[in-house]
Amino acid sequence: MGRLIKKPRRTSTMNHRHRKTLHALFAHPVSANIGFKDVVHVFEELGAEVDNKAGNRIGVKFNGHSAAFVHAQHSLPKEEVMQIRKFLEQCGVDPAKYPV
Repeated sequence: MGRLIKKPRRTSTMNHRHRKTLHALFAHPVSANIGFKDVVHVFEELGAEVDNKAGNRIGVKFNGHSAAFVHAQHSLPKEEVMQIRKFLEQCGVDPAKYPV
């Protein structure tokens, strides 16, 4: 089991940068210019538990759902953005609740 990166925040507010990242995850066409660290910060702002896993992955637990994502060095590939989008949709995240 990995080490917990950061305690989740339980807040309904999100700063402007994190809201922009959240909207970029749901944008059409799929963006290929989203930083991995920015996505981790969005998970944390939403209240998800994020921890390191073996094999250069992170584990995310949120709203009764869990997933593992590969840690990208820079921008996320489009396929990873789609996986993150699906995970957030399953967790009930609606970017409209976080206006930019």
